[in-house]
Amino acid sequence: MGTVKEGWVGRFFEDFEVGDIYRCRLGRTITETDNIQFTLLTNNTNQIHFNAHYASRTEFKRPLVNSAMTLSVVAGLGVADISENGFALGWDYIKLPNPVFAGDTLYSESEVVSRRESKSRPDQGIIKVRTRGINQDGKIVIEYERSVMVWKKGQAPLKALFPEVKYE
Repeated sequence: MGTVKEGWVGRFFEDFEVGDIYRCRLGRTITETDNIQFTLLTNNTNQIHFNAHYASRTEFKRPLVNSAMTLSVVAGLGVADISENGFALGWDYIKLPNPVFAGDTLYSESEVVSRRESKSRPDQGIIKVRTRGINQDGKIVIEYERSVMVWKKGQAPLKALFPEVKYE
């Protein structure tokens, strides 16, 4: 059997420096089906997200992607860089400067704006990031700041997570 090479395991508290910018290497194209399913799954009854006839009567002329979906996708794109080894503490603000439509591709860029040791958890620290969701045309469609509690190296619960393989 060959040598097992460890994959990307995310950043730990020590890896973050104020001013660092992380750009997710992936983009995610939002489909009409994504938007309708997400909107209905979350019981959002605003027809601007799923009724093309209704949306045609608005200034947008077509259905808008649900803003909660935009937030979820952009936050998800940043997990590998920001919160893979932690958990969210809170969101300071969320701005939606431009609409998102089915067919748009979203990208995520996060900048570390602060970092500090946790006062109550010596094995963790708190980082704050400003994240921007950017569409294929370079327009910012969402911006927010959030704080994340991140484990220090050697402290995360992912140690020895992969099961022992029994070759028979």
